[in-house]
Amino acid sequence: MSVRDEQSGLILLVEDHRQIAEMVGEHLERKGYSVDYAADGVSGLHLAVSNSYDVVVLDLMLPGIDGLDVCRRLRKEGKKATPVLMLTARDRLEDKLLGLESGADDYLVKPFEVRELEARLRALIRRDRRQTSTEVLTVGDMTLDTSTLRLTRAGKELSISPIGLKLLAILMRESPRVVSRRDIEREIWGDTLPDSDTLRSHLYNLRRVIDKPFDRPLLHTIHSAGYRLSDLDAEILRRGA
Repeated sequence: MSVRDEQSGLILLVEDHRQIAEMVGEHLERKGYSVDYAADGVSGLHLAVSNSYDVVVLDLMLPGIDGLDVCRRLRKEGKKATPVLMLTARDRLEDKLLGLESGADDYLVKPFEVRELEARLRALIRRDRRQTSTEVLTVGDMTLDTSTLRLTRAGKELSISPIGLKLLAILMRESPRVVSRRDIEREIWGDTLPDSDTLRSHLYNLRRVIDKPFDRPLLHTIHSAGYRLSDLDAEILRRGA
């Protein structure tokens, strides 16, 4: 087992393509990262659940258990919030949505530049190590406890990805103000911005969890301006009071 490097990070690489694994592993180790490796989904899931990693780099197509299932089990059964960067040869929006829905934080389409992979890892590590103030945020009938990451709406406990929680916390803190797409992306990913589908995909999954099962939406898209989280019915009542 590798010793965690606090300056760089401890990475779990789950990739069955030997040449890609060697290229990525050698580059990251030269940059000061410690890297553990698994060539199949079963071994990768065992390592990810048993140890504390800064990021899991997870291939989508794996023998044994595929990357989507590994990520789902890591979140639901392993109860791990470790950032996951998914590698995929599939670049359709539907495939990216599946990856993010399974609990991945970011994705990178093959073939990729190893320097971009490293930049995305740095962004995920910085975000995960950033101190989060303890507070309870409430918008309408939805509440997020940032210390326990417990999210409820109308008394029902909800489960979303770590990036989804970060996105939701940003919108709840600013509610009912509009937050621009650029401000959201920079708050979550820093200077290493994702492609244009990533935020859209996370917002789609967020809406699916916090709005679709309920009578009225809280997440609103403001054309050419950004996004806002608010209970419009309550606002109307307050203005009429």
